[in-house]
Amino acid sequence: MSAHKMIIAIDGYSSCGKSTLAKELAARLGYNYIDSGAMYRAITLYFLRNAIDLGDHNEVLDALSQISLSFVFNEHRNASDIYLNDENAEPFIRDMIVSEKVSEVAAIREVRSFAVAQQKRMGRKKSIVMDGRDIGTAVFPDAELKLFMTADPEVRVIRRFKELYATNPNITLEEVRDNLQLRDHIDSTREESPLRRADDAVILDNSNLSREEQLKLVLEMVKDRTKAFSVK
Repeated sequence: MSAHKMIIAIDGYSSCGKSTLAKELAARLGYNYIDSGAMYRAITLYFLRNAIDLGDHNEVLDALSQISLSFVFNEHRNASDIYLNDENAEPFIRDMIVSEKVSEVAAIREVRSFAVAQQKRMGRKKSIVMDGRDIGTAVFPDAELKLFMTADPEVRVIRRFKELYATNPNITLEEVRDNLQLRDHIDSTREESPLRRADDAVILDNSNLSREEQLKLVLEMVKDRTKAFSVK
């Protein structure tokens, strides 16, 4: 759509479709998509597997020094999988046990510093779409386009339930609802880079939008930004 290289930052609550939009937007623009949430989930997976004491500063730092994260394109999914120390962690990071811990792990200052440093490195060449909780505020405050996604809480619960039910038919709506409420609370109240809307972010409430409608809407935003750049 444009020769201008942009960074598009997408923040918002869990199960608002951030990743879905980010992937589709990156594909249409020919940009790289970086799933920051997958990075925190992979770190959480490592911590769980190795019984890391989240309250032990030195133990957390030592664990982080043992972690290597990378993204490898998976042609079967037409998306990138996250690798944890050369292991494809994608099949494991969406498990409920990881979901229940990821916000707590992501709230740790050392963990965020570790992840943000890698995210900033990935964005040096621009032409990326990245989604998460603090992309437009902490990681890329100068991003050319920032979105803050939200949706009705019950819509989010149902979306998340359908996603999890495919692999875990024993999951209940109440479990999903409790998990989302807990994650929202932790994400919004943590001391380190809390979830909040950047002052210049566009709010996108997709409670009643289809995937196609929201993609079209954001592509128009990108087009408008491109025109602004050409004028300058």
